[in-house]
Amino acid sequence: MILTIRPEPGCTATVEGARAAGLAIEGHPLFDLHPRVWDAPPADTIDALLIGSANAVRHGGPGLYALRAKPVYAVGKATAVAAEAAGFTIAAVGSGDLQSLVDVIVPPLRLLRLTGAEHVPLAAPAGIEVETRVAYETTPLPLDRELADRLGEGALVLLHSAAAARHFALESDRCGVPRRTVAIAALAPRIAETAGQGWREARSASEPTEAALLALARDMCH
Repeated sequence: MILTIRPEPGCTATVEGARAAGLAIEGHPLFDLHPRVWDAPPADTIDALLIGSANAVRHGGPGLYALRAKPVYAVGKATAVAAEAAGFTIAAVGSGDLQSLVDVIVPPLRLLRLTGAEHVPLAAPAGIEVETRVAYETTPLPLDRELADRLGEGALVLLHSAAAARHFALESDRCGVPRRTVAIAALAPRIAETAGQGWREARSASEPTEAALLALARDMCH
């Protein structure tokens, strides 16, 4: 069994992408995702938006749309597509890693980073100012007994974030899932590290993209 636990609508997107690539996969979200109220800074105090997830676009609300005239630096293709669909102009698209994107932005520039409650700290280069607002958060959900029993029979689990890795590890231990029966395919090395030790196998994608993660899953299945 291949399993993705990310919240919707990402869960369905991963399932559809994996099945299109010939993988037999199931989606069981272990998180609910919902917006948070946030206050946008005055438009004249920022030059562009820095967005690390399509979820920030989906849940940005009125504060985000008040800044629609600002160009967007998007972490990856899916985020850029969501921003364009919402009426934004894309200034640049990264390869899936927000820090790498920030490192190549030409200063001076004042950025508003729109992100989730759990996010990776950024080191802004000289001449780049980054102001952060939290637009959404996730609520972890319990691992149900039936799924836990199936995991004990053997599974490959896709992990898209450190929060997912941490929660899946805790829930697996709570439900008595033997780690030796579960393999982990992680979007990035830090995510695999967050999942901890003892899994049947734990590997990270060659780059932090959905395509690379699915390619890794295919390799691990064979």
